[in-house]
Amino acid sequence: MAELPPVSLGVHIFAAYAVALCLRRPLENHWVMVADEVSQPKRQFVFDFLLGLAAGLLAAALNVMVHGFPPLTTLSLVYGVLIYSFFIALDMSLARERAIILNALAQHTTQAPPQRLYSMTRRFTLVAVATALCVSVVNLSVIARDMSWMTTVGTDPGAIRDAILSVTYEVLFIMAVLLGLAINLIVSYSRNLKLLFENETGVLERVTNGDLSRLVPVATRDEFGLIAGHTNTMIEGLRHRIELITALKLAEEVQHTLLPAGPPRVPGLDLSGASIYCNETGGDYYDYVILPEGRLGIVVADVSGHGIDAALFMASARAFLLSGIQDFKSPSLLVREVNRYVTRDSAGTGRFMSMFFLEIEPAAKTLRWVRAGHEPAVVYNTVSASFRELGGEGMAMGVVHDVEYREYTQQGWEPGSVVVIGTDGITETRNTAGEFFGSKRV
Repeated sequence: MAELPPVSLGVHIFAAYAVALCLRRPLENHWVMVADEVSQPKRQFVFDFLLGLAAGLLAAALNVMVHGFPPLTTLSLVYGVLIYSFFIALDMSLARERAIILNALAQHTTQAPPQRLYSMTRRFTLVAVATALCVSVVNLSVIARDMSWMTTVGTDPGAIRDAILSVTYEVLFIMAVLLGLAINLIVSYSRNLKLLFENETGVLERVTNGDLSRLVPVATRDEFGLIAGHTNTMIEGLRHRIELITALKLAEEVQHTLLPAGPPRVPGLDLSGASIYCNETGGDYYDYVILPEGRLGIVVADVSGHGIDAALFMASARAFLLSGIQDFKSPSLLVREVNRYVTRDSAGTGRFMSMFFLEIEPAAKTLRWVRAGHEPAVVYNTVSASFRELGGEGMAMGVVHDVEYREYTQQGWEPGSVVVIGTDGITETRNTAGEFFGSKRV
């Protein structure tokens, strides 16, 4: 190869790479671009490395076939092309990855988290080790060749000085080329990392400010892709939670509209009621209903469980109750009719509800009540400072379809007497020490 003019050698190399360049685009479209986006960078590296190596082998073959060079004399050319192809292929792979990241950012596209992780640290280590080996082997081969050549220079001081300068320039040139290729890789890799960092931190800043409209594009199969996938899962979970909270707030507003805005004015009676839920929504309900002949009905009910499903169940039971009031005959018949519908709707759900219905007839000073599995009401006699329960038997509603409910009556009450009807939410309330409020405190 020493007898081959540099121009001829350059022509052979240029011709080989010109052929490779002409074939590159159609081959790239056929093999690289058809793959899914996360696989394209890996294919891009393999493709450009093999294409560059093939061009180098073609240039070496031209030297052998056209000029009759022994094949072994072309090893230096092949080795140089091999190292150059390695650096160029890495740069093209990083460029392909960067294009995918930019496209994902522009279109706000997302993918599922990578099923197989290609560790960024492992990849970086492999590239660093391969680069160090390439640089070391090149330096060793150049130094070994130049040392062998310097033994033929002779003892003339001028020739030795010129040989030293020649070797120095050659080593500096090769080191400059390798250093430039390495710096180019570092810059390209840093640009990709900057895009990924800005992408991830930008979305997280939005989430911190309450903006959940953006997801993190999953554009790689490394740790950034995994983090992006889990970040998207977190954002989706936050979206679902916000939707659920919004639905609960709406259900709470709707449920509050089902409760009476205030007690009715009934001569001879002072009425008051309140419902405080431990959650946004619940299954507790109370209401006042005006009955014929100046009588007043008070209903207090409690659905098993808490939350929006209990609230919906109570809403349907309320509808059945108000429908039955239109044809009211007696408390026992009303509760029996409501139980039939409630049992039908609760079949297979395990839901049930308790109810206490009290009818007050102020003119006759008469109390009539039905207890359907509910806490008994309590009457406080202010004259004797004594308590009396309005108890009785009665199964909870929603358990058995056809149940006969017994109606109880009390005739007369002392002036200033107080009737309290509550739910188990009162007796089961705990203090900071974990103690139940209990029925005695009531």
